[in-house]
Order: sequence, then structure tokens, then C-alpha cells
Amino acid sequence: MQKKIAIIGGGIVGATAAYYLSTLPGAQQVKVTLFDDGVGQASKAAAGIISPWLSKRRNQRWYRLAKAGADLYPELIHDAQLGTEVYQQTGTIVTREVPTDLEVLYQLAQKRRQDAATMGEVATLTAAEVQAKVPLLGNVQPGVFISGGARVDGAALVNDLLDRASAKNLTVRHEHVTLTANGQVVTSLGARQFDRVIVSAGAWLKELLAPLGIVADVRAQKGQLIELAVKDYPLQENMPVVMPEGERDFVPFGHGKLIVGATHEDDGKFNLTVDSAVTADLLGSAQRLMPGLTADSLTGVRVGTRAYASDFAPFFGPLPEHDTFLVASGLGSSGLTTGPQIGRLLAGSALYGGTPDWSEYELPLTTYLASSAK
Repeated sequence: MQKKIAIIGGGIVGATAAYYLSTLPGAQQVKVTLFDDGVGQASKAAAGIISPWLSKRRNQRWYRLAKAGADLYPELIHDAQLGTEVYQQTGTIVTREVPTDLEVLYQLAQKRRQDAATMGEVATLTAAEVQAKVPLLGNVQPGVFISGGARVDGAALVNDLLDRASAKNLTVRHEHVTLTANGQVVTSLGARQFDRVIVSAGAWLKELLAPLGIVADVRAQKGQLIELAVKDYPLQENMPVVMPEGERDFVPFGHGKLIVGATHEDDGKFNLTVDSAVTADLLGSAQRLMPGLTADSLTGVRVGTRAYASDFAPFFGPLPEHDTFLVASGLGSSGLTTGPQIGRLLAGSALYGGTPDWSEYELPLTTYLASSAK
């Protein structure tokens, strides 16, 4: 009998889980249905930098998860046959103005590189060398260059992964669903029972799990970024992404497209309205890096809703006392980095069962999930 699996939420975790559920051994015995209404999804609004190695986070579980996500990307992109418009290892430059700060950053990079081959080459760059690699920049600081750093377009990645899975065993339903107390998925066609359900709905997890008597430690955060039309450098389509000190991330996509952002707006929560003041702030950050930039260069604004737990760490795995369900949330601003690894792990668990030990990546799920009866 064919196993029926539902995925609620088609962001980076849900899309990656769907892809692996269509390619892992035994996938031919599985029928997958993904439900997503397309409202507010952080992944599709995001354009990210895959370069976790210089993070100053003290959470070593998060770092191991992020590093595993960065390691997985080249394999995922190759196996799914995705193009450079989705993901490309262009390198990352992290800038510092003070020479001693730059040296500290370089030493951290050298230390992390010892067990992170994906980082590639590490080098310090003068301001002139930074500008030579990223000729768009007009106001430049020296930096540390990591050749394995990459850029990724969240919407393109999610859409392409779902397309690959849809060619095999996935059906995508663009609708809002809820859960019943006995674990059924309520769709526009009525309540349906699935053998396994992956709930990867980000900040909407709390609402979805409430009927099961579960309270999730999840809050919503609004994020905005801007798209700009800039000078096209035909020979510089592989310009590194830049994480400039004191400014927003600077992500050139080639062909005259530049992404700058993103914001972290706790008060915004689920509000998807473009804020003109925030747009002006993002543009101002871009102008400090490119002094000749004007408002006429603005071509679009992306808005999405991230999910955060109280300790800013992602969590995922089998839902305690509800064997049918697997959950994931709390990815925050590192979702494009950690999401593919989480999706792959959840897909394997949904397909093969068992009690996986993911303690190297996260605290117990009971840290984030509690019974509403307590």
C-alpha cells in the first residue's frame, strides 16, 4: 500500500523535504501532498548568503547544523540539477575597518577551516582588493575572503525543488489548512488522514499545533529587503557577496541585479505591508556602499515573516506524544542555510521512521513544545 505523507508549509524546509521524499530509496512507494497558501513565506522573500563559518554565535549546536547545511548545498544543487541563478559559490567577503578586528576575523576563519573543507580558500583583502572583486562598491573597507561562500535565491530554490518533486510523487495544493484534535488535516475537500505529517509552517506553527493541545515557543518577525538595478559588469557575474561591517548584506546576482537587506522587525510580526521608512533605510545602507546610487534604481521590495524561538535556535523532529507528526520551526534569519539539512533529515524520518538522535544539532523538542493542559 502506498504511504501518504502531507507537508504543511512549502518554504525551504518543506520544499527540501518534498524533494528528498521524491528521491530517497523507497520514494516510489510514497505519495506526497504539500499544502501552502503562499502568504508571507520567508523563504520565497529571501535572498541569502550561505557562509556560516565566521558567525560569532556561541550556540555550537546551531553552528554544526549551519555548517552541515552549507556542506549539503553543492550536493543538493548538483543532484537536483539547479542552475547558477539559484545558487552559486561566488565567495563571501566580511569587512572590518579596524586592522586588529580584521586579524581576529582571519584567525577565526583559519580555525574554522580546519574542519570545514567547504569554506575553500581564506585570505585577507585590502580595500583595493575588495573593490577589484566587487567593482559595484564605492565605499570600501578591507575584509576576509572565503571562496566557498555562496549566494542563493530563496524563491528560485523553493520553486525548482518543488518542480523536481512534482515530476515524481508530489502534489502541491495552494490552500490554507488546519489540524483536528485527532490529527487529521482539514483541507478544502474535507478532513484527510495521512500516515505522516511534516509541519514546516514557520511562524504559523503555533496556530497549527493548538488543536493538538501543543503550545509552541515561536514568535513572528517581519523581514524586508530591496532589489536594485545597478551597472552590469559582464565579466563580473561571479562577484562575491559582501557582509559589510555596520551595513546590510550586499548580494550581487549579476546581470545588473543587486539585493540589499534584510531587516529584523520584531514589531512587524505577520504584517506584510511594505514600509517606506524601512525601504529608505535599506536604500541608505546601499548608498553608503555605492555613493552614486539613487532611488530610481529601486526595482522591488520583498517582505516575509520569519519564525524565532526564545533562544533563537531552530528545532525540528518527531512531535512528542503524536507519532504521526514531525515539526520544524525557529529557523530565523539563517533559514536558507539550515533549512535544507533540516528538510533532508525530516524526509528520512518520515519515510523510514525510527527515533533519530539529532542532539548534535538541537536541544530536546520539549524545550520548545509543551502541552496546553499544563
